[in-house]
Amino acid sequence: MNEKFKVGSLYAGIGGICMGFEKSGFELLWANEFDKAACVTYRENFKHELIEGDVLQLDLNTIPKIDILTAGFPCQPFSVAGYRKGFNDHRGNHFFRILDFVDTMRPKVVFLENVKNLVTHDHGKTMQVIESSLRERNYSFQAQVLNTKDYGNIPHNRERIFMIAFDLNEYPNAETLFEFPKKEELTKTIKDFLIKEKVDDAFYYNEDRYMFDMLKETIKSKDTVYQFRRQYVRENKSNVCPTLTANMGTGGHNVPLILTDYGFRKLTPRECLRFQGFPDTFKIPTKLANSNLYKQAGNSVSVPVIEAVSANIKKVLDNVMVPVEAEA
Repeated sequence: MNEKFKVGSLYAGIGGICMGFEKSGFELLWANEFDKAACVTYRENFKHELIEGDVLQLDLNTIPKIDILTAGFPCQPFSVAGYRKGFNDHRGNHFFRILDFVDTMRPKVVFLENVKNLVTHDHGKTMQVIESSLRERNYSFQAQVLNTKDYGNIPHNRERIFMIAFDLNEYPNAETLFEFPKKEELTKTIKDFLIKEKVDDAFYYNEDRYMFDMLKETIKSKDTVYQFRRQYVRENKSNVCPTLTANMGTGGHNVPLILTDYGFRKLTPRECLRFQGFPDTFKIPTKLANSNLYKQAGNSVSVPVIEAVSANIKKVLDNVMVPVEAEA
């Protein structure tokens, strides 16, 4: 089958999940994002409908139905005990809002992404609510923590949990057919993702910067990425890029630093996007501040991980998944 399954993306950010699904052969129908700066970047790179605004305020009856609903949603605390309170607990609204979309649109697949700590969040109660809520609606549920460095040959240590749920009314054997992608060999190094020539002076730390002596004392290798942690510089000895964060462009915290032939400097926004698997054809709006761009890269998902997972989803939807026994 070559059917183009349609995707709707909640909490789309700058489109990492969207790009991964697009690369796997899915059709993007619409996306939703609240952050205005992220919307600027998204519109630079995608032509389908972007619904800008608070997901909690959207009128579901005006949004086209889709086959796959994706959501890299915010994680707020809610427990089994608090679950019955529903929308009386604002902190839990985002996941429950996703359930509104599930109930209204009945997608074939629900694709959820979140931080690794969701597994133990609220003593495991959060995951319990997520799984039971989907199973109550006759969806399957499979979850696994995946690391960026294991997919797409990108040296970036970034662990995220992915949750996949199929409509069991249509795909009763989904939990047997779907499997998370196998790890791939990492052969590329950090240097493969760095801009070789001199970049803009604004990214360098010169002798007049207050941090310079600390950097000079600590940063010795050109083969890894260091992090400035407000009061000290930490070397990442695994020779992969440490997890890029949304606050790496503000306040001097978690700033990723490298040593180059031209001196000490921060990673540029383009390099951060490379470590997230975005191609250099991905457009960076010139009118946005670097602090916005760092936040967008840190908040994003890693495109190759999404592509690998969504490709396996598509195999189930296309009904061409090779049985595990046949691969042995």
